[in-house]
Amino acid sequence: MQLRIYDRTIRKRAALLLAVAVVAAACFAGACPFVSQADEVSDLKQSIAQKQKEIEETQSQRKQLEGGLTDVKQIISSLETSKSNLAAYVKQLDTELTAAQTRITELTDMISEKESEIVQTKAELEEALEREASQYDAMKLRIQNMYERGTDFYFEAIFSAASFGDMLNRADYVEKITESDRKILDNFRTTREYVEVCKAQLEEEQELLEEAKVKVEQEQESLETLISEKRTEINAFQADINDKEAVLREYEAEIAARNAEIKALEDAVKAEQAALEAASNPKRKYDGGMFAWPAPSYTRISDDYGDRMHPTLGIKRFHNGVDMAAPGGSPILAAYNGTVVAAAYNASMGNYIMIDHGDNLFTIYMHASALYVSKGAEVVKGQKIAAVGTTGRSTGNHLHFSVRLNGNYVNPWGYLK
Repeated sequence: MQLRIYDRTIRKRAALLLAVAVVAAACFAGACPFVSQADEVSDLKQSIAQKQKEIEETQSQRKQLEGGLTDVKQIISSLETSKSNLAAYVKQLDTELTAAQTRITELTDMISEKESEIVQTKAELEEALEREASQYDAMKLRIQNMYERGTDFYFEAIFSAASFGDMLNRADYVEKITESDRKILDNFRTTREYVEVCKAQLEEEQELLEEAKVKVEQEQESLETLISEKRTEINAFQADINDKEAVLREYEAEIAARNAEIKALEDAVKAEQAALEAASNPKRKYDGGMFAWPAPSYTRISDDYGDRMHPTLGIKRFHNGVDMAAPGGSPILAAYNGTVVAAAYNASMGNYIMIDHGDNLFTIYMHASALYVSKGAEVVKGQKIAAVGTTGRSTGNHLHFSVRLNGNYVNPWGYLK
């Protein structure tokens, strides 16, 4: 009601000024120039347009959440044909595990991003509400002043002028007051519109946040189901082989293939270093520094370096690294400065990375759910290079961390302590 009164009064004054302007036009060419819209209103309108765009983007993200989650039943069904070949089965399932972990990471990042955006939107809304309240209070005082003076005040102010020039000066003054009142009204209306769009954006962001939290829980459940399925099949495969000697041969062949792949990588590095020396280029040197802990989110050492009783074979065998149990998707860090000589997949090691630190010293990181560096990349101590997972011949999330020196596995603890 007050806004309508305010607007009506401005319109009456504008009509009065138009009449004066017509009279003045008979004597002078051109009336007073129009006053451009306030910068504040223009800035608010730009902010409104930007927020409407952000609302559309948030709505698009919500639509994307509707699909794309892991279909566990379909995956398990498609794996039936490959169960007779454990290596093929593990490789196929690892692809699904990696995809699921990637989705979990993306959803987790979205949740973190939206939580930050909601904090910012709330602050913007509070600021806009304060501005709206302040402008409303100022307008109430102005309406009261306009009501007390009445429209006749402006007629008297103009037509009681001592001369035509004085009348024009007074008309100019009234015009400025009217234009100022119009700006106040426009500013208030735009602020109200900005408040409403802030509220709409906050509502959309909160709904997206809640939906993302539900989706990440569902995806985590799917991932755990697939890991459990993998664990069951690996154990069943080994239990189905009645002859322990056959199991041992299969295990030894797997380890031999893994070591052959790593040895080939080391030989390639030696050949490259020889070429560098021939070209008088300095080769990398290990300066003797201590390693960074490669799995900062680890909860325990699930299997240590050295001789151990194999969990499924029931015989003592050498374990060439340290297994660090850690949550899936948690970071794997480069233990030291070096060059990535391998970032690949192997049926036994899963997604793995191998780093050359110089002087025939290498570190190997196995069973990752995701790799963040590629072959040839230069990395620094503590840099995030991968994410913990359970790919390859693995039945639970962990990092298998190995160190090789001069072609042989050595105890990682000598570099970690």
